[in-house]
Amino acid sequence: MATVPGQSNAERRVEVDADLFPTLVGEHDRNLNLIERTFGVRLVTSGSAVVVHGGGERADRVTQLLRDLADSPELCAGGGGELEVLVERLAAEPAARLHDLVAHGVVVGKRRIIPKSVGQVRYLEAIRDHDMVFAIGPAGTGKTYLAMAAAIHALKGKEVERIILARPAVEAGESLGFLPGDLLEKVNPYLRPLYDALYDMVYHERAEEMIDRGTIEIAPLAFMRGRTLNDAFIILDEAQNSTSDQMKMFLTRMGFNSKVVVTGDITQTDLPSGQPSGLAESQAIMEGVEGVSFVHLEERDVVRHPLVRRVIAAYARYEERKNG
Repeated sequence: MATVPGQSNAERRVEVDADLFPTLVGEHDRNLNLIERTFGVRLVTSGSAVVVHGGGERADRVTQLLRDLADSPELCAGGGGELEVLVERLAAEPAARLHDLVAHGVVVGKRRIIPKSVGQVRYLEAIRDHDMVFAIGPAGTGKTYLAMAAAIHALKGKEVERIILARPAVEAGESLGFLPGDLLEKVNPYLRPLYDALYDMVYHERAEEMIDRGTIEIAPLAFMRGRTLNDAFIILDEAQNSTSDQMKMFLTRMGFNSKVVVTGDITQTDLPSGQPSGLAESQAIMEGVEGVSFVHLEERDVVRHPLVRRVIAAYARYEERKNG
């Protein structure tokens, strides 16, 4: 794809390979309509070209976006959900470029998991470059999902021999004794988000096979006590619900040739009132330790379906009206 030289600031003509053109524009121009709505420009097709009408900076960004989409046509296919999230985040972050997000993607089987924000790019870079990473931020910022993608990528690349996924079951008091059923049935509801992320990246049958063989282990945090985890990619999810003692116990389970990722939202703890969060304390204890990286994700890194963002905004406006 190339931009025709000599264009005015108000109009840019972007030439597209004829074979890629239908995929790029989408069925009934769905993809172009999405870009128009999000960036506030006007796009007109002409043969196998897209003509961009709009303000100088917006037109420049849309022209670059179209060029990058032509280099990654797989993003234009399907139902458009991932493309919608990407376009929205690119519009919200002027410094972000689709080419850079794609370049930092993690290959999981036949899929490429693409970071959706500059913050998520920093997160994946930290996982690549450090043996221990703490990812702190609100729900929906991809903390668990990207850690899972990196873990599966490392497993398939034979960088590690197994994946260990842990989560505090603090909502059940960690003892879990009063819940009905056997142990697996007791803890399953609290580990379900980890299963959901896994099944989104690995076929269900293949995932179950790896779990049965012990290649992937999903367990409550309490099960980590007394173990040394070598050749493993270890993820502690919802770590804000770990106590200080549990966090120290978990971090010292790390063995040789292992990588640890700790995720959580320090504003959403379920610990009893007055009990400090092990994740919150870890910031003061572990900051500056060689080999450790802290990544702080923010609201702008939330990458759930755009409608979720609009729902949250609608509730916020309602609360303001009700309280104002």
